[in-house]
Amino acid sequence: MKLPEVLLVEDNDGDIYLILEVLSENKIEAQMRLVKNGLEALDYLFCKGKFESASKPDLILLDMNIPVYSGLEVLSEIKESDELKNIPVVMFSTSEYHEDIKKAYQRHCNSYIVKPSQVEIFQDLILKTLDYWLQLSTLSTLNKADEY
Repeated sequence: MKLPEVLLVEDNDGDIYLILEVLSENKIEAQMRLVKNGLEALDYLFCKGKFESASKPDLILLDMNIPVYSGLEVLSEIKESDELKNIPVVMFSTSEYHEDIKKAYQRHCNSYIVKPSQVEIFQDLILKTLDYWLQLSTLSTLNKADEY
């Protein structure tokens, strides 16, 4: 059985470390792919440049405030693409601003989670998020039908 693939779009090295630590400590079985800005995210998802052989992820963890293209811009491209729109996108942000949350849901994010400032709470939040999407939820395999 193929492990689920998670694309992490995050530019904060501390958050990256915490997310990878949660995966390791809790023995969450997933292939984690990392890109650090919006351009790399779109290149990865549309298999361009150095990512031309990338496979489509089963889940996308997308930071709102990333360089080059914002998380909202990346989210819009994902949800406007027939190839990608079925992939769940969980937005992470430090912003609790109502307009940011509203814009994310208007662009069809599947979940918007405010990053807490306390490390332990952030790790617990990541664990619960990954547990839900990778263990409890049935992820779409529409984009991988020819692989099964």
